[in-house]
Amino acid sequence: MDTTEPQFVPLKYNLTEEQENKEIVRQYRALLKVLKPKVKAGDKTLLRRAFEMSVEAHKTMRRKSGEPYIFHPLAVSRICVEEIGLGVRSTICALLHDTVEDTDISLEDVEREFGGEIARIIDGLTKISNVVDTNASQQADNFKKILLTLTDDPRVILIKLADRLHNMRTLDSMKREKQLKISSETIYVYAPLAHRMGLYAIKTEMEDLSMKYLEPDMYREIARKLSETRRERTRYINEFIRPIRDKMDRAEITYEIFGRPKSIHSIWNKMKKKQVEFEEVYDLFAIRIIVDGPQEREKEDCWKIYSFITDMYTPSPERLRDWLSNPKSNGYEALHTTVMGPQGRWVEVQIRSKRMNEIAEKGLAAHWKYKEGAGQEGDRFDQWFGQIREALGNQELSSIDFLQDFKTSFLAEEIYVFTPKGDVKMLPVGSTSLDFAFAIHSAVGSKCIGAKVNHKLVPIGHKLRSGDQIEIITSNKQKPNDDWLNLVVTAKAKSKIKDALKEEKRKVAEEGKYILQRKLEAMGAANNSHNIEELTTFYKLQSHLDLLYRIAVKTIDLRELKEFKVLGDKLEPPKPVRTEQELKQDNEGSKNLPRKDTELIIFGESSDKIMYNLANCCKPIPGDAVFGFVSTGKGLVIHRTNCPNAASLMTNFGHRVVKTKWAKNKEISFLTGLRITGIDDVGVIHKITNLISGELKININAITVEAEDGVFHGNIRLFVHDKDELEHLVGSLKQLSGIHAVERYDAEPSRNESF
Repeated sequence: MDTTEPQFVPLKYNLTEEQENKEIVRQYRALLKVLKPKVKAGDKTLLRRAFEMSVEAHKTMRRKSGEPYIFHPLAVSRICVEEIGLGVRSTICALLHDTVEDTDISLEDVEREFGGEIARIIDGLTKISNVVDTNASQQADNFKKILLTLTDDPRVILIKLADRLHNMRTLDSMKREKQLKISSETIYVYAPLAHRMGLYAIKTEMEDLSMKYLEPDMYREIARKLSETRRERTRYINEFIRPIRDKMDRAEITYEIFGRPKSIHSIWNKMKKKQVEFEEVYDLFAIRIIVDGPQEREKEDCWKIYSFITDMYTPSPERLRDWLSNPKSNGYEALHTTVMGPQGRWVEVQIRSKRMNEIAEKGLAAHWKYKEGAGQEGDRFDQWFGQIREALGNQELSSIDFLQDFKTSFLAEEIYVFTPKGDVKMLPVGSTSLDFAFAIHSAVGSKCIGAKVNHKLVPIGHKLRSGDQIEIITSNKQKPNDDWLNLVVTAKAKSKIKDALKEEKRKVAEEGKYILQRKLEAMGAANNSHNIEELTTFYKLQSHLDLLYRIAVKTIDLRELKEFKVLGDKLEPPKPVRTEQELKQDNEGSKNLPRKDTELIIFGESSDKIMYNLANCCKPIPGDAVFGFVSTGKGLVIHRTNCPNAASLMTNFGHRVVKTKWAKNKEISFLTGLRITGIDDVGVIHKITNLISGELKININAITVEAEDGVFHGNIRLFVHDKDELEHLVGSLKQLSGIHAVERYDAEPSRNESF
């Protein structure tokens, strides 16, 4: 999409009731107009009934913006039809998607009016809505429920994606903490899910809108620069396209060709990944060519256009992506190449047929339209759903573990690898020989001792690449161990390894059970679940199994039981005594808190001033957009909203996120870091330190500099009062001659947040 702006801009709500009613009817007619090609005999009556039922049910309700609530189901319905390509039955469901949850209409009413199929989809949407949009419990549990509905009827998740997209488009009316929570959920799960369902435009818009709230300054900055360079980009794209168009016209190929800018979020990702400024992002330009010809000739036509382009412009060999020969598992087919265009600029070119383009735009819905006769490619969605069903069947996996596995295993890009017989297997990027072994069969995975990749012997942790041919080597003496969990990324491999480890643990724990029973009987205490629970809590373990296992392997010394009292047949644990080490850690922690820190951050509506810790993973400073997180063991921890852990924390533990803002206090300094790159010239370090310490009077904590081949890389840790002071410093450093790039980094990177 060329823009992230919503297609429907909410009105200013000073409208009369009559004007509102006219607007509702206008939007309903607009919906019927876009749905017209799919409407069959009798459908109009059903649609009218669903519309009237929804209007009546929501008649007293308003959205946060002040608009009548019915505008929301109408907008979601249009997204379902126009942007996802769904039909009449899905539109009826979209019109009614909030009625069972929010109004007096029951599921029985829906079934009586519209039948069992629509009632089942509404039921799925209601279950998702009841769990996702509340703070009551951990969000990870809720996503598991979403995925159960996904495998039951994918239309549920497609309508939910439309619902989430419209909520993102109208998020301005929400409170800041709600904006952060919804944006984090969207970037963490919904955008990757839209991508996996083949809805690229929706995925891109969700990413951009999430960034608008999570990183507003950078979002506005990139949007401004894109706007300023639009005319220049258009001129450049026209210059690039002209010779290609001439060549295709002479070859009498029917085609469409147009340029499009990269999304704000993808530009920001590239800036971070490559550590470059906006002006240095090399492929801001993207061209799409859509060829219109018979289906049996479409691959041939795409390769012909590829040859035209590479005749005129030099391609980057590493940037060829052939999804014609091996479509993605979400059905996406295209040729992508990046070529060197005029003026030394890289341009990405996407080539696809009209059919491929519809699948790229409408994802899952278009996939089913073309599914008949599609063979193996047509079944790839079904294979994916089957893998998710298998993962959901693992009842012992915690919801947070499941969500993490789901992201790495099912939402990641995939690679294509081959068995010795030439069969294709799809695996997530980052998969190893061991993942492949478990993909073949659980028994093969459990006995894997190595593999031959392209006939060369490799270890079980060897990372696979697309096109590899793998032969697994097994031994009956082999069995899984704890280290294996660090060598795999697929949900199936992780689940099977954990099952095998747990089974092994259970066998060992039987001995621990016998030892504990004898000990308890000797003390006159009962060997019951109450006493075992007391001991599990006392030793700070997760489960009874952990306790019995550790007793068996003698990592727990049961002589400590003499500290317990026995009342009747029940154990009473001793009062906890803090160890010297724990006291020392507490003292060190309090020393590290900035002085007068209670004057720094204000929480909640009451503006209470509270003690806090700053997160090591992102090192916030005053002026950063931040949120508070109630962490077990550490109290309140302050994170930046763009912290690497932010999306996960706000998604999985939304109920523990606290609204936070900075108070003004210029007395306290905060540790942060800058990474500087430049030309290794005489006196450059002196210029840098003189500017920081001499001119700007900023205290340097540490500085390290490495030089190689005439280029230096320096890391400077320093104390600043707030973000404004840091930004002024960065701007001043960039003005120095020989300095190429200056960027902030997190002084003590750590991704291990305590939950």
